[in-house]
Amino acid sequence: MNTCTRVPTFSRRTMLRSLAASAAVGAAGGTLAACSGTGSSSSNELRILVLKHPLTKPMAQMAWAKQLEDIAGMPITWEEVSADWDQKKSTMLAAGDVPDLIVGTGAISDSDLATYGTLFEDLSDDLDAISNVKEMLTTKPELTALATQSGGAIYAVPGYKRFWPPTVQHQYINRQWLDALGLEMPTTWDELYDVLVAFKEGDPTGTGAKVIPMDWSPVGTTGFGYFQSILLLGSTGLPLSSGGGQGYFLQDGKVSNFLIDERYRDVMVFLSKCYAAGLISTEVLTQDYSAYQSAARGPGDGVATVGFTWGWTRSDRFGPEIYEQYEAMPVLAQKAGQAATVSWSYDGLGENFPANQIVVSASTPNKEAALKVLNAFYDREMSLQVLFGDIGPNIEKVDENTYKVLPAEDGTDPSTWKWTSTLADNGPMWIRDDITVELPTDLQEAIDETVPLQPAIDNMDLDKDVYPTQFIKMTAEDISAMALVNTTMLNTTQTKFADWITNGGVEEQWDDYLATVKASGIEDNIAKMQQYYDDYMTSKQ
Repeated sequence: MNTCTRVPTFSRRTMLRSLAASAAVGAAGGTLAACSGTGSSSSNELRILVLKHPLTKPMAQMAWAKQLEDIAGMPITWEEVSADWDQKKSTMLAAGDVPDLIVGTGAISDSDLATYGTLFEDLSDDLDAISNVKEMLTTKPELTALATQSGGAIYAVPGYKRFWPPTVQHQYINRQWLDALGLEMPTTWDELYDVLVAFKEGDPTGTGAKVIPMDWSPVGTTGFGYFQSILLLGSTGLPLSSGGGQGYFLQDGKVSNFLIDERYRDVMVFLSKCYAAGLISTEVLTQDYSAYQSAARGPGDGVATVGFTWGWTRSDRFGPEIYEQYEAMPVLAQKAGQAATVSWSYDGLGENFPANQIVVSASTPNKEAALKVLNAFYDREMSLQVLFGDIGPNIEKVDENTYKVLPAEDGTDPSTWKWTSTLADNGPMWIRDDITVELPTDLQEAIDETVPLQPAIDNMDLDKDVYPTQFIKMTAEDISAMALVNTTMLNTTQTKFADWITNGGVEEQWDDYLATVKASGIEDNIAKMQQYYDDYMTSKQ
């Protein structure tokens, strides 16, 4: 996740995580491309604020974006934001200065709508004017639940991406190092520890170069995300989904939070042991996403640096030069012969049904034009171009129902190529089920690398082990109350995460930690989430 010239590592995973969380972009060192955030909309032009990957080219250079002007019947001014969205959003919403449209997955959250819903158009009575959206909601009824607030309003329109595998998080180990040192693939935490020690001390590259036995993506103060060490919770049988977030999870139909679960304590004890032995990157708690990605791609001489880690795909994580050294791994067991079945992170709901992708201002002087543009995003070919790039350089239209996503002519990896060319996962879209698309190689790679994890994923009951977050619409009062609890809770949990990794003391401090976290009101949040889940499951019957 960077803009360095040596390794273009800003991946689709990076962008999704950073913009959805609205936190990591700034840490990644991205820049604000352009965002006035001031000046009201006029009746002579359409003002669209769009959240973009820092590598994404200007909207004016996308052919599909130019088509939107013709559809709108007026010029479009794009306000392109690539960093510091949280701060800019707070100012914008507080001032009530909302552009005609805001585009970006999760740019406006349900929490924002709970407080500032009156700033946005209720689209529930406009569906006849946005026929593509109306048809999508009919064809995919789960999206109606995703779009509709508890009071019946539809302020934000979700999307459908169709192709993403059940997990976007994969676990890798350097197979070349294992072979060089005569080691077997580890299957438990103890075996992994021994392998990491061998990596550290055994000169696996044969060059004498210092190596990083284990590394993971930066953990933020607002919770957990993709490609982080909490994936080891899967070894204990604790099911995760969509990156872990603020720790809430569902197992056997019961809501809990892993931050107060003894299995999380066990993971922290193991990680602390590894750090003390010098097996984890010393930068793991301070590096940004760019540094994390660049480290795994090595110094550029064909020699790898990282032994064990997590990522989207091998080619994305390690780069075209050394990715073949790595092998996708199955889930490790916590210990040999354990009774608990292993689990993993199920990310398919959030990936294939992205929420809140586009909103319309309630005060736009150009409502008709705004609705035309919104509707156009959900057109069949427009949606494909928003996701993969323009028909021509990025997509070949083979026939009326068949499309092929093309590789970059200059050899750029497919993930970077997509994020450079278009809004990709952050754009509104409806990828139809009745068209044939030859996928880019990184997506196929992700599907293939899910195979070793599939038995663990199969251990998960999607109704009872995956909390349907995006399909549950809470009241504004509950959203606000839970947010306050989470803020208090995370002040403790995220600080202790870093402290325990570097200084240890997990077991000695666990009881006091547990009391502090519970005093935040976390059990009230769990009870609320349980009630919403129970009501949701009853509504499905």
